[in-house]
Amino acid sequence: MLGYSTWRGLGRREQVDNRLSTPARRVRPAVIDGTSTRRPQGCLTMTGENGRQSKQDATENVETGSPTMGEGTGTTPTAGWAEKRIFTTGEAADVCKVSQQTIIRCFDSGRLGGFRVPGSKFRRIPRADLIKFMRENEIPVDVLDPKTAKRVLVVDDDPQILEVFTDLLGKDPRFEVRTCTTGYEAGMLTEAFRPHVIVLDYMLPDVNGNIVCRRLRERDEFASTRIIFVSGVVAQEEINKLLEAGADDFVRKPFDIRAFMSKIEKLVGV
Repeated sequence: MLGYSTWRGLGRREQVDNRLSTPARRVRPAVIDGTSTRRPQGCLTMTGENGRQSKQDATENVETGSPTMGEGTGTTPTAGWAEKRIFTTGEAADVCKVSQQTIIRCFDSGRLGGFRVPGSKFRRIPRADLIKFMRENEIPVDVLDPKTAKRVLVVDDDPQILEVFTDLLGKDPRFEVRTCTTGYEAGMLTEAFRPHVIVLDYMLPDVNGNIVCRRLRERDEFASTRIIFVSGVVAQEEINKLLEAGADDFVRKPFDIRAFMSKIEKLVGV
């Protein structure tokens, strides 16, 4: 069975929060769906020893527009991230689409690099450390650089097909590639990897690719995701149905890999 409960249930922010941290109790995110949840000064969000929160921690959770004071809650416009060199925990949370407390926990545990502002306990995260953290946790980095590589997900149960695409795309700096062999994995990776293009085998071990395509087209956030079906045993009538269901193209196996690459380049505009 496909993991579509992930697509329909948990949002991207909750998924990554759960994967990156294991808090003792659930904490309401300080930032939800790209907007700040403003908290009054002194509002407790995480408890320390004896159920109390330090004054420093309470101050860090207060929204601030100052570049030098407090943790901040993502007040920098998205358009400014391409040139930004140092991030607050709030800004890092917005970039990664996780809660601010998740970023703080990862920073404090050493999973996310950075430094403390001299004379205070406020955390700051250099751009290189943030990008390293995002890549280690398979969080797309294109929000930091619009010119970043295009993401391609290849879904096929033929190991030779996966090897060909991995070898070809992996050597091309214009692309970043991930592969999987089942519809279930395709659903999970699409949610986490956010591919620009999906190369999708029509006949997968657990489900036909048209089911995957239909589920994707039901989600507004994947409206711009390009889907190329590949198969060697599909009749023209079925091909027409795939295109009507939302596929952008169909390629019959065996195919010329260079011609296939031209199709990918055309779809993503590179």
